[in-house]
Amino acid sequence: MRLKEESSEQKLRGAYYTPLPLAEMMVKLFSGNMQIKNVLEPSCGDGVFLDAMSNTGIIEQFDLITAIEIEDDEAIKVQKRYESNKNLKVINQDFFDYYEEYSDKKYDLILGNPPYIRYQYLEEEQRALLSDILTSQGMKANKLINAWVGFMVACVNMLSDQGKIAFVIPAEILQVVYAEDLRLFLSNNLSKISIITFEELVFSDIEQEVVVFIGEKGEEEKGIRIIELNNLDDLKDFDINSNGFQKLQHVHEKWTKYFTTDKENELVSEIRNNELFHKLSDCALINVGITTGNNKYFSVDKNTVEKYELESVVRPLIGRSSHANSIFFTQEDWMENVNSGKAAYLIDFPETPYDEYPEKHREYIELGEEKEENKGYKCSIRDRWYRIPSIWVPDAFFLRRNNLYPKFVLNRCEAVSTDTMHRIKFNDGVSAEKIMLSYYNSISFAFTELCGRSYGGGVLEILPGEVGNIFVPKLDNISEDKVRSLLEKVDDIVRRNDDITKALDLVDDKILVAELGISKTLCNEARDIWKKLQKRRLKRS
Repeated sequence: MRLKEESSEQKLRGAYYTPLPLAEMMVKLFSGNMQIKNVLEPSCGDGVFLDAMSNTGIIEQFDLITAIEIEDDEAIKVQKRYESNKNLKVINQDFFDYYEEYSDKKYDLILGNPPYIRYQYLEEEQRALLSDILTSQGMKANKLINAWVGFMVACVNMLSDQGKIAFVIPAEILQVVYAEDLRLFLSNNLSKISIITFEELVFSDIEQEVVVFIGEKGEEEKGIRIIELNNLDDLKDFDINSNGFQKLQHVHEKWTKYFTTDKENELVSEIRNNELFHKLSDCALINVGITTGNNKYFSVDKNTVEKYELESVVRPLIGRSSHANSIFFTQEDWMENVNSGKAAYLIDFPETPYDEYPEKHREYIELGEEKEENKGYKCSIRDRWYRIPSIWVPDAFFLRRNNLYPKFVLNRCEAVSTDTMHRIKFNDGVSAEKIMLSYYNSISFAFTELCGRSYGGGVLEILPGEVGNIFVPKLDNISEDKVRSLLEKVDDIVRRNDDITKALDLVDDKILVAELGISKTLCNEARDIWKKLQKRRLKRS
């Protein structure tokens, strides 16, 4: 964990300034709306949204604009720049403090770019105020919550009956678990939600994918719509009404589902209710991989094993996605990784007293202490920092972060994995090979994209609970011989790094259509969903 004093000032402030063209597009959406009298900018920074109002000529349209900024220097600069604007008031204050004092105030328009500050970087008072804002609305407050979540909740509460909010926020709102309470809160408190996404990064100085969130209060609920743009240049011909609204479900859910059409969502719902399918969590325990606290130290190559005579305390390791080149991880696969110099061993020091450790083992531990490998948080809280807890051999692995698709790999050599992969332990009586084959089809691949999240750089990240929500076909009545024969063909496709759609074609035709009676049309439609979401994600790579 990085301490506050070690972090950059920008990270502590969460200040990533909005490009002017984007701010201008946002304020133009409200040009000429005579119902908007009072405007709030809760974190004005360098005043880019005020500049946008000035440049577009609508700054005088409003009766009162209140701009709040926590940083003294920024507030003073903005105040001086707009001192001739009598309808503009700049307040040098933390917005959370302002909200605590004036939460009953109502605004017709609230817009801006709230700070992206992680919980651990907030001051104690800010944490308490953030917690109060969330819990007052029946939401959970935890250490994963970011400051921008509190800004959104507070600002929605300050909207007038027909009020509107327009924020630049992280694209995390669409999918992360810690924002699920926020998504439900917004769906319950806003009649219209529009989300504008960008295929290219908007902020040049950070790898942070953002969206423009536009919400409106009102009596008639319209739902949600998502407008996808390539980059800021597309704002020139931008039409927010180019997409219609979809009905918004008032449940804890990811909003990435709204990237698919109503028809596609009906197909997904049909699969979820189809007795021929079940979730992976119905078949297995899905757990995170081993948390070593320091993968670089505990994952070692053959030379290190030999140098420190670690042969008696190491286990076969599948440590990275590059180690998994097939759907079976065999002894031969592991030895290939070993001989190619990969870190293919995991050190598992025993419970025996330290004094009884061989000299070479103690030498390796002392080397780690010299390099302060023991100072990391996970290692430092252990009774013996060099002993990794919760090591067990799984039946299979599921890759956590992926490019084209997540691999599901059977463990054939008693290997273990770090937290770069999830560990799968099949339920009693479950055929590992049948579950493995049931994953490699178009329908299940569509669910991987729906259940996972775009991590950045085109990567698909999928967590254990999300893996468990992937629907796979039931293969109980399929013969073991047929399953094994098809698995070998799928494995050959993966080993040769061939087009994975060849494997999907094979399982779609031979299992879903021929054995289970699922229509080829449904398989094709599911394939389209997978490719559509995959393409959107990969464009960010």
